[in-house]
Amino acid sequence: MIEAVGLTKRYGAKTAVYNLSFQVKPGMVTGFLGPNGSGKSTTMRMILGLDTPTEGHVTIGGHPYRRLPNAPRQVGALLDAKAVHGGRSAYSHLLSLAQLSGIPARRVDEVLGVVGLQDVAKKRSKGFSLGMGQRLGIAAALLGDPQVLLFDEPVNGLDPEGILWIRNLMKRLASEGRTVFVSSHLMSEMALTADHLIVIGRGQLLADMSVKDFIAHNSADFARVRTPDGETGPRDRLSAALTEAGGHVQPEPDGALRVSGLPLPRISDLAHEADVRLWELSPHSASLEEAYMRMTQGAVDYRSTEDMRAGLRTQAPVGYAQPGAQHPGAWPPPQGAAAPVGYAPPVPTQGQAPGQPNPYAVPPQQAWQPPQASQSQHQPQSQHQPPQAPASGAAPEGAAPAEPTERDSEDAR
Repeated sequence: MIEAVGLTKRYGAKTAVYNLSFQVKPGMVTGFLGPNGSGKSTTMRMILGLDTPTEGHVTIGGHPYRRLPNAPRQVGALLDAKAVHGGRSAYSHLLSLAQLSGIPARRVDEVLGVVGLQDVAKKRSKGFSLGMGQRLGIAAALLGDPQVLLFDEPVNGLDPEGILWIRNLMKRLASEGRTVFVSSHLMSEMALTADHLIVIGRGQLLADMSVKDFIAHNSADFARVRTPDGETGPRDRLSAALTEAGGHVQPEPDGALRVSGLPLPRISDLAHEADVRLWELSPHSASLEEAYMRMTQGAVDYRSTEDMRAGLRTQAPVGYAQPGAQHPGAWPPPQGAAAPVGYAPPVPTQGQAPGQPNPYAVPPQQAWQPPQASQSQHQPQSQHQPPQAPASGAAPEGAAPAEPTERDSEDAR
C-alpha cells in the first residue's frame, strides 16, 4: 500500500504539491488524475524517492522508498519511457537492470515476451518507436515481479491493440493483489480501467473515491425526449407539463428536450396525459470525462483561446506564384486575365520564331518600376499613380528586376 501524509513540495516560490494525503490500496487499479501542472508527476517522483518532500512523508508498505530492502524487487515504475541509453539493445538494457537488482537473467526473456518485444530484443533502443519505448519501459517495471507498480501515461504511443493489452495487464496485476497506481489524461481509458480515483488540482486533493461515486457526485443524469419533428405545438405542451411537475427542461439544437429532475416513468405519464406522442425517451448518464471536466474546471492553469487570425489567408507577394496556386499574383495569368502590375515578364523561351509576338509581354506602363528615393520604404507606390521615369542605374524596360532583398520581401507582405 502507498500512503501519503501531508505531502508538500515547493520549488522556490512555487508550490507544486500542498498538504496532499491519500492511500493507494492493493487489489484495485487506482487512477491518478489532474490537469497539466497539477503536481501528478511530482507526487509520483516523491513516492519513488526521486524528490524529497518539503513537508510530510510518503511510504510504501510502511517504509520510505529509499529504506526498502532491494526496492526494485518490491516496486516497479514507468515514469519516463525515454530513460534508456539509445545505444543499448532492449535485452542489454533489461539485463543491466536485472544484474543490479539480483534478478535472474531468465526473467529478462520472460518480460520481453510479456510486452511483445522478443522479436526486437537485440535491436538498439534508439530506433524504437514511441509505442515500442513504452513497452520497454513497462517491461522494466515488471522485471522484479513487484507488488507495487506505478505507471505515468502508460498508453502513450500505443496502438489500439497495445492499449487493450495494457488495460488487461493492469487489471490482472490488481486482481493478483498488487497495488497499481496509474496516471493518465485519457478519461475514456480510465473509465474502463480504474476502480478508484485520486484527483488533484494545483497540488491539492480534489477527490478520493470510486469511479462510480465520482461520476455520481460531479454530474447530473438527464433524460432525452423527442417529439415528432416539425410539430412545435406538442413539444411546447410537453415542456410546460414537465416544468409544472418540477422538471428542468432545456431545448437541444436538434429539437429534442433535455429533462432533469424527473424519472423516465413520470415523463412518460406526463406525455400521455398531455396527449403527446414521443419519438424518443432515453436516459443519459454522464461520462467520467464530463464529471472530471466539471470538477477540475476551476483548477486548470493552461487554457487555450481562439486564434484571432483564424481564417486569414496568407497571400504571396505580387508577382509570385506558388506551385499550382491560382491567385491574383500568379504567373502566367489565366487566359484572358490581365498581367500583374509591377512584374517583369520572363524572356521568351528558346525556339520562339523570329518576329513572333511574345505571349508574355505586358504594356510598358505596367512594367516594373524602381521605388523613388523620396518615397517611404513602408508605403508602396499606389497603382493609380502615373508611372515614373526609371532612375539612374534602373533596369531597362522589359528586363527582369534584381532579386528582392529581405527588406523588400517584408514590404511586399
